[in-house]
Amino acid sequence: MKRTKIILEDNDIPRQWYNIMADMPTIPKPPLHPATKKPVGPDDLSAIFPMALIEQEVTQERWITIPEEVLDCYTLWRPSPLYRAHRLEKALDTPAKIYYKYEGVSPSGSHKTNTSIPQAYYNKQAGIKRIATETGAGQWGAAISLAGVFFGLEITVYMVKVSYNQKPYRRISMETWGASVYPSPSTLTNSGRAILEKDPDSHGSLGIAISEAVEDAATHKDTNYALGSVLNHVLLHQTVIGLELKKQFELAGDYPDIVIACCGGGSNLGGLSFPFLYDKIHGRELRVIAVEPESCPTLTKGQFRYDYGDTAGLTPLLMMYTLGHDFVPPGIHAGGLRYHADSSLVSQLTHDRLIEARAYHQTEVFTAALLFSKSEGIIPAPESSHAIKCAIDEALLAKEEGKEKTIVFSLSGHGYLDLTAYSDFLEGKIIDCSFPEDKIKEALQRLPVID
Repeated sequence: MKRTKIILEDNDIPRQWYNIMADMPTIPKPPLHPATKKPVGPDDLSAIFPMALIEQEVTQERWITIPEEVLDCYTLWRPSPLYRAHRLEKALDTPAKIYYKYEGVSPSGSHKTNTSIPQAYYNKQAGIKRIATETGAGQWGAAISLAGVFFGLEITVYMVKVSYNQKPYRRISMETWGASVYPSPSTLTNSGRAILEKDPDSHGSLGIAISEAVEDAATHKDTNYALGSVLNHVLLHQTVIGLELKKQFELAGDYPDIVIACCGGGSNLGGLSFPFLYDKIHGRELRVIAVEPESCPTLTKGQFRYDYGDTAGLTPLLMMYTLGHDFVPPGIHAGGLRYHADSSLVSQLTHDRLIEARAYHQTEVFTAALLFSKSEGIIPAPESSHAIKCAIDEALLAKEEGKEKTIVFSLSGHGYLDLTAYSDFLEGKIIDCSFPEDKIKEALQRLPVID
């Protein structure tokens, strides 16, 4: 059976990013300074971010022009293909049409390169020599390491320790591109040493790794911090995905009823869905579903309130769905989804019921990944496989209801550097991690109190 591939030309790459804050019914509450608890200003952020990104973080302009130097890099893999999953549809015997936007074609293997390129560019323009950052499963670390090569920046990556050990090939790819990679918590920072003093066997979390990277950037004059998700400017850069996708649906003569993406910090979900949420906000019927792991159910079981973006409390407080900034989720293989909170934009849109949220256990996610790989021939990243599971469920529901639906999901990255996870699953070593209600309850009790 032939697979339908919908491609665009190089000149169809979006020339502007879409800023959903121009159209949101409710703008998120402002970030607060971690010490004063007052709204942060540009000067508060300038120690770790270039002014261009700070401006993108706060602007409510609808369209932001993409620099030519960034577009030149984007042409290495953009526009990314949209596929119609005929073989998966046949395997499910569903009347639903299933599409997937494949971001694994980027040089680093995931959607993260859409924001690493502009972040590196703006830092280079500001005269920065080095970037300190964190990474969960390694997709972001790989993406920023590659961007560092393109723009002549040194890159230091604090990689969550459980992923550092689970995913050696991601670490090797970062090092191949010249980055220095350290397992987090490390002995290189005060925040890392403090965690190890309490728990010498800590397998780490994104919150801990963020603390280390922010501390590193704040204590070195030539160094800035870069984040691969959560912040407004990151989700802004990712909207190239959804903007391309709208053009591809026009070529296909179709439009989605359901838009699905996995969600850790929110950049993949925002990038795919925000251009479609513009339509939803302006009256068009469609559903957007964020999919997360049952062991780190931020949107489905977290609280919508102010919290720190990192474990040590060095970052501004953001209004978001959170499980508590010092909550450490189980060491599941979908390391990119092990973040304690979500983007303020995604959180507000979920709170306003423009986005739905759903959580799955990892064994059912890997089962869905195997069905997809056997049908479509691509081995998906464990994170992306959460979206696949949801798409399959929605397609089976369409079959049960006897309805034709158009479903699209983000295949946000390939899984060829995650084969140890597949090996563990095939050997029966992967188990479902139950929702740690007691640990989350404890972490939520330690949330900052804002007057």
